[in-house]
Amino acid sequence: MNILVTGGAGFVGTNLIKRLLKDGHNIVSLDNYSTGTEDNHQEGCKYVDADIRDVIDFDYFMEKPDVVYHLAALARIQPSFINPANTLETGILGTMNILEWVREKDCKVIFAGSSSVHSGKMKNPYTFSKVVADDLCLLYKKHFGIDTKICRFYNVYGPHQLTEGKYCTVVGIFERQYKTNEPLTITGDGFQRRDFTHIDDIVEGLILTSQSEDFNLDTIELGRGHNHSINELAAMFDKETEYIEARPGEARETLCDISVANKSIGYEPKVNIEDYVKEVISGDIE
Repeated sequence: MNILVTGGAGFVGTNLIKRLLKDGHNIVSLDNYSTGTEDNHQEGCKYVDADIRDVIDFDYFMEKPDVVYHLAALARIQPSFINPANTLETGILGTMNILEWVREKDCKVIFAGSSSVHSGKMKNPYTFSKVVADDLCLLYKKHFGIDTKICRFYNVYGPHQLTEGKYCTVVGIFERQYKTNEPLTITGDGFQRRDFTHIDDIVEGLILTSQSEDFNLDTIELGRGHNHSINELAAMFDKETEYIEARPGEARETLCDISVANKSIGYEPKVNIEDYVKEVISGDIE
């Protein structure tokens, strides 16, 4: 199949492209490298430096896609408070541009949603952008017949995740701090709970969703189905900790109900965060 991946040089995109190449597909990645890196490039994929906020002729890169995995976003909450316009433009305008392009195509669009929408669209600018982008997908599905499906991710971690900079997650931060022999920094009281989902399970969920022929299927929740407090996560590393100020706009708890995903697409997450941390400690994760 011909497959376009937006955000293909990022964390989720890289792991997805690895799997798609292994399965023998023709892949084109669009990425503006704001968070993605050339170090993530995979042999066999065509990489295009482009910003989905620009009105560009996507046909130049892939005229007839079978599937578009739309992953491109500025995917963290705290930076969205610093530069909300950048987050909103990427999430909303970029999504509209992709949907407009595929309006005349006979292809599927798998959109990377976020579990943060369950905390309310006004929680932060990032979540607002995701809620509006979700609605855009459903709007284009209802009025233009585009087979769009929304996959909502829960706290993804694993190979190729960011461990430096403002866009990295708590698992990436703890992994870096462990390897550099620094105290693990816990925000707030550490009792906030997260459903940590390994990237391999997310990739499997994305592919299973793209294979679904159920046009009525709108949204799939992709998580592990279990959650842990940040304190519990830190304890897995068995490392000195340091508490820092709580951050605004974040949910107190995330927990995925995977029952619909299991029933509709056969989604069965397999990787536990405890096992991943053990690999980090043993040095198996570089």
